[in-house]
Amino acid sequence: MRFLISNDDGIQSDGLRTLARALSEVGEVCVVAPDREQSAASHAISLHRPLRIHEVADDWWSVDGTPTDCVYLALHHLLKDRRPDVVVSGINYGANLADDVTYSGTVAAAMEGALLGVPAIAVSLVSRETFDFAFAAKFAAGLAAEVAERKLPRGMLLNVNVPRDPAGGYRFTKLGKRSYGSAVVENVDPRGRKYYWIGGSESKHVDIPGSDCNAVFGERLISVTPLHLDLTEYKLLDELRAWSVPGFDADERAT
Repeated sequence: MRFLISNDDGIQSDGLRTLARALSEVGEVCVVAPDREQSAASHAISLHRPLRIHEVADDWWSVDGTPTDCVYLALHHLLKDRRPDVVVSGINYGANLADDVTYSGTVAAAMEGALLGVPAIAVSLVSRETFDFAFAAKFAAGLAAEVAERKLPRGMLLNVNVPRDPAGGYRFTKLGKRSYGSAVVENVDPRGRKYYWIGGSESKHVDIPGSDCNAVFGERLISVTPLHLDLTEYKLLDELRAWSVPGFDADERAT
């Protein structure tokens, strides 16, 4: 088995290095990761500047770009002749639960793998203080080996969140609902210009049975959530066909 590892915390991250050690026990490991932290980069890709690749060790490269850039360069350039069986992104410092997945660079790296036809996993450790990645890495390695054998449907990935003090088991879940508040902090720099901090700091989640948040926070279980890249809302698509826009004809041909 061959695994491509990336992340959004940067190539020096302990989470990435612990994951690489665990995966190296079950297969070949290649690492292509940002040269610095890229948290909350989402699925951004660098189209308006050149990217630089630096080989830091055998099969380890850093890129001065986003997590998406890293996976793109790995699959289309660095590893184009020895394509990985699975892309594994992480292990992230902190949760990527519920709505977090739309902002997460960790999840975006896995999304890019799935988009390019490689089964992918994103792994996060749900903690804000101490970070012991060993248990999460062991689970990720086992799951990655299973994915390599069983595969995933094209365009799909698994989002994994591991509690800091897990009860030991795991659950397949759906996305929950989570928020961080909506505070905007305004300050003034030494030159008299205003600047702002956004994002909030008080995390809370909605009690949704079967959700990733309930599994992790309520029962201390590892959550494994299947995600797909087709964002079409098919039920609403059918309902929209009953709409009419004045002055325009609807094309009723089946698609």
